[in-house]
Amino acid sequence: MATFTDIATLIPTLCGQLVDGDGAEVAQARMLAMSDAEVVRVLQESAALAGQVEQIQVAAAGVIALRSSRERGHSGLSASLGHRSAAALIQDVTGSTKAEANRSARVGEALLDGGDARHGASGVGVPDAGSDQLFGADGVAGADGEPKAESPRALPWFQPLKDALRDSRLTSAQFDAIKRGLGEPPEVGVGADDDSTDGAQEPACAAWSQAAEHLIDEAGARTVEELWQAARSVRDLLDPEGAEARFLERFEGRSFRTYRGQDGRKRASIAFDDEGDLFIESMIAAALRPRRGGPRFVDPDEKAAAASLADDARTNEQLAYDLLMDVIRAGAMADAESVFGARQPGVRLVQVMDAAGTRAPIVHSEDHLVAMPGAVADQHICDTGVIPVTVDACANPLDVGREQRLFTPKQRVALAIRDGGCRWHGCDRPASYGEAHHIDEWTRDRGRTDIDRGILLCRYHHMTLHHGGWRITRDGKDDFILHHPSGERFAMRSRAVLRYALGDIDPPPRRFRPVA
Repeated sequence: MATFTDIATLIPTLCGQLVDGDGAEVAQARMLAMSDAEVVRVLQESAALAGQVEQIQVAAAGVIALRSSRERGHSGLSASLGHRSAAALIQDVTGSTKAEANRSARVGEALLDGGDARHGASGVGVPDAGSDQLFGADGVAGADGEPKAESPRALPWFQPLKDALRDSRLTSAQFDAIKRGLGEPPEVGVGADDDSTDGAQEPACAAWSQAAEHLIDEAGARTVEELWQAARSVRDLLDPEGAEARFLERFEGRSFRTYRGQDGRKRASIAFDDEGDLFIESMIAAALRPRRGGPRFVDPDEKAAAASLADDARTNEQLAYDLLMDVIRAGAMADAESVFGARQPGVRLVQVMDAAGTRAPIVHSEDHLVAMPGAVADQHICDTGVIPVTVDACANPLDVGREQRLFTPKQRVALAIRDGGCRWHGCDRPASYGEAHHIDEWTRDRGRTDIDRGILLCRYHHMTLHHGGWRITRDGKDDFILHHPSGERFAMRSRAVLRYALGDIDPPPRRFRPVA
């Protein structure tokens, strides 16, 4: 097995700085003497190396999962070694969490893509050296090593994800997030003959494959959580009828259960539907905003309340519990202002409408960008009405000129719709936590309070920008560009969900229907 120093030689920035027998403590001491840039390079290089090792690990996990299938019973690989499941075996060997072990098994099985068809009766299949069968190549190898012409295998719709993982353009976590978020293309109705089914399924699979390619391009600038969320929204855009069915399924699965634990303490378990999830999150966020990094620019009364909350000795979990109990006690007669301060909780939904007045089949929440069927917006319009926001092709509303120093409430709504939250690379703070930043300073640059010259940043990144020497520029309607003091530049792209929601993504042809 390779030693620590053997591995270190594969990291260029560390190569030559360690001798045989040196361990992690010596490597850490060497890095303490490095410059900031060198330490970051070590992390980047080691991450690239880990990605190569990860491919081998998930491939092994996939084979283990395949040989531990339910059909094999106690003769399966994991059962024969005393484990209940493949994930349990993987977790035991790797020391990972249950969630990480399950993900490795899922990704590994996806890479095999029907690998059980290539295994003999013994369950052990050994492809020829250099073959691509492990990653889902066309056809099945014959006795002479050549693919059998009579058994071609169509590439799965997620083949671009497999290629990207193999080329180190995706990590296994990104692969899993995109594949789970997109789900499976809708199947044609039951009863169709095989030939017509295959032909009808091709356009849907092509659409899912193209969506996967787009999300692969986004992966370098997105968190894993945002990739999953974007994939889920794209799936709902492509399959609005399936989105409705999934929404209703989650609604039917809502539940609230109380039980008493062994220690005698009453506990509760809640499974939220989509709207309930958003409302409870909005309620807690409104009350705990100062603790969670909400905007600093507030009126004196709210500022004093925020300072008091920040100094409160209770934990966030205790505050959330007390809030929930206050709301339950007060019920419909709750004094919202005294409980929540300046921002009363609620769920704001955004639905795209084209110039002809045709509304998109799905909506998304302003905070957290959760996608839901368009019918949810119709339901809420009856109670709360609408706020129309007209935007151009780049999602930029009209400006209000220089007369207004601060962004107006309506402009902040428009910024929330366009940006979806903090635009800083890798930040997941929602729109309600954002502060509107003028990229052109009011005095120095004679800046205008226009939407296309403003951007949402969370409190932390707003302070980082002003106090760290960063700046943001924009050429016309192009992407905002973040400039590091060193001169390095980063594109500040809007949330992936918004890019697709405001784009031209057509659903599969009407003949596609999810199987009932």
